[in-house]
Amino acid sequence: MKTEIAGRLALVVVSVLVTLFALELGARLWRGPSWLLDWRNFVVDDRSPGKESKSLIADPELGFVGWPNFAKPPHTHDAQGFRTMPPPPAAAAGRPPLLATGDSFAYGAEAGDDESWPAYLQDLLGRRIVNAGVPGYGLDQTVLRTEKLAATLRPAVLIVSFIADDVHRLEMSRLWGREKPYFQPNDSTLELRHVPVPANPPIGSKLPLWERIFGWSILADVLRGRLLHDQHEWFGDHERALPLGTGDRMVCPLMKRLAAVGLPTLVVAQYDPVVWANKAYGVKEHQLSQRLLDCAVEAKLATLDLFEPIDQTVRARGLTSLYGYHSEHHNAAGNRLAAELIAAELERRHMLP
Repeated sequence: MKTEIAGRLALVVVSVLVTLFALELGARLWRGPSWLLDWRNFVVDDRSPGKESKSLIADPELGFVGWPNFAKPPHTHDAQGFRTMPPPPAAAAGRPPLLATGDSFAYGAEAGDDESWPAYLQDLLGRRIVNAGVPGYGLDQTVLRTEKLAATLRPAVLIVSFIADDVHRLEMSRLWGREKPYFQPNDSTLELRHVPVPANPPIGSKLPLWERIFGWSILADVLRGRLLHDQHEWFGDHERALPLGTGDRMVCPLMKRLAAVGLPTLVVAQYDPVVWANKAYGVKEHQLSQRLLDCAVEAKLATLDLFEPIDQTVRARGLTSLYGYHSEHHNAAGNRLAAELIAAELERRHMLP
């Protein structure tokens, strides 16, 4: 009997392993045939010394900002570290700019300099726009950067973009191997912590065990994007500073802080493609975005939710109509749609001086 049970267990284990291996091969073929020959731990390799992206530079107040004069197509930066923009129209000369802030969706990650939504928006409005989006930012960093740049650039209008994951990032003191500031909630106020921001640890030195074990697996990478609600807890070179869910409590105080800047402000909710690839995750992220927008309205800020028009387009034409293939960000068409909707909302609300 024991021999028979052991044999059956061994058969089950072998069957599971063979199935997982077959799925791994399928995932690699889906990503590209070259991955059939490349079985290194790509996560560890990406975060090993010498592989650090030069697009970002450490900043003692914000954690990290754009590296001045960075150039690695399709992304380039100007001398101030802002995303390079097409030349503004001649009519914009001498007029205060519009300031766009946020995370990688504002920056236009994985799209060309002239394909970010701020670039399209500049063309639609005929007004100069400064694209100060920074990939990987949490909502805290976005608000702090907006405050700082509003004081120096004196823009006419603020356009602050976010995705729901930016709220989860509020709870971290390190994201993707880079130290960052964070706020400690205290009743209805926020206390800024981790400033000046300490030096970053050696790249890759803080990788979690999960990535060291499963970082070679394309299947694991696909599944984490589809199944995990809080990926920061499982994958990524992150450090948690606050308990899970604390970020939800900070969105209203942060919107009040943003309103205190005293400039016409449009808060824009954007969405990553996992919202449609994983329905359960998408519902929660949409609800979180709605909560942030409600807080913005309470703070008397203008808001725009891009969910419905994106959802309609995805249902009609598919996810790749607005998001890059195997991408976490909008393609040119997705950024153009965002720009058109933002332009229409600014006009409808008569926010442009």
